[in-house]
Amino acid sequence: MKILHILSQLPDHTGSGKYIQAVIKHTAAKGHDNFLIAGIQGDFTLDSLIIPPKNTDFVRFNTKDLDFPVPGMSDVMPYESTVFSTLTQDQALRYTIAFKKKIFDAQAGFRPDIIHTHHLWLASKTARILLPDLPMVTTCHGTCLRQFSLCPDIGRDVQTACRNIDRIMSLSHFQKKEIKRIHSIDPEKIDIVGGGYDDSMFFDDIKAQSGPVEILYAGKLSRAKGVPWLLKSLARLDEKNMDGKTGHPSWRLHMAGTSSGREKEECLSLAEEFKGRVIVHGALSHLDLAALMRRAHIFILPSFFEGLPLVLMEALASGCRVITTSLPGTREILGGSESRMVDMVELPLLETIDSPFQKDMGLLEDRLADTIGNVVGKVLENRQPDMTAAKKITEQYSWQKVFSRIESVYEKALSNFDR
Repeated sequence: MKILHILSQLPDHTGSGKYIQAVIKHTAAKGHDNFLIAGIQGDFTLDSLIIPPKNTDFVRFNTKDLDFPVPGMSDVMPYESTVFSTLTQDQALRYTIAFKKKIFDAQAGFRPDIIHTHHLWLASKTARILLPDLPMVTTCHGTCLRQFSLCPDIGRDVQTACRNIDRIMSLSHFQKKEIKRIHSIDPEKIDIVGGGYDDSMFFDDIKAQSGPVEILYAGKLSRAKGVPWLLKSLARLDEKNMDGKTGHPSWRLHMAGTSSGREKEECLSLAEEFKGRVIVHGALSHLDLAALMRRAHIFILPSFFEGLPLVLMEALASGCRVITTSLPGTREILGGSESRMVDMVELPLLETIDSPFQKDMGLLEDRLADTIGNVVGKVLENRQPDMTAAKKITEQYSWQKVFSRIESVYEKALSNFDR
């Protein structure tokens, strides 16, 4: 079949960007034809091995017609971006017009059999209204649900069109309930698909038997991801906990990822205080991240909001013990595993959808510091991971299995569509 893929932001650098690359890779391997529309800016180029340039068309931001950075589905992105809640009416109108033109051109030139959009938001609304006579499926990555609370006017504007999407793919049971609650969408139209990891790239290796325990964080350098909280928690750890064999400090943190603005500067400033015990790698390719994960003993993701971050599956598959916050979607997938590979930190009530009350920050830092200290201690006792437990969690989330679920959603949308 011929599939038109639509993503409103860069098809790279974020979870949804990597997700759409994987979907295109697997659809092509199954013999399907792909065409991609995405929002980009600057000199961004997409690897031609992912999709031929002739099968792409981009809405270009920071240009004469769209003289502002690409709006990001998160308020802090790993590249220059516009926050949706700050869009003026004129900017939102020009944004919609630009995507309409690209979608119309793709329909005329590519003639898709089905549309696959990402995020229950403006680009999906535009595609549904413009092409009502084509089957359409949408993957919800979670950030669009967060934006609904941050931008209620846009949220209400997209609801009718979102209810008319033929099938919606959810990352978890919890997210399915949230989609139903927020958009009043028939739960029979929502399929739980999950997120996938590339098991040819993310796999385990022997961990270092000496030296500091290597801890890895990968993601945006932002408050919503909990990075300042993580760094302040590390400062609370008992500095007397030394590896007696080598004299090295018991831990070292690697931070992979970037962002922009004040939140990035805050994270980098806090990291500098550790004088070499925190290594900032910046943005890494998937290959380089996979290599770093194979070296790491612990992966940590202290987010205040997530759908189901693919990076947790990548970390487990790479043999990392995981420390993460006990968020509903994450708890659903990892919390019942009875695995010695996963430790979860309970969050108190949040003031907003992705930030705690200031009065609770000390409590949060203590909880995370205690958990990190306990897991570092376990690693010092046995540096090799329990891969039997890790594989029990990850086996349903290889991209081969996730794509088989996506393909079944395509088939439902096509078979149920009334032409």
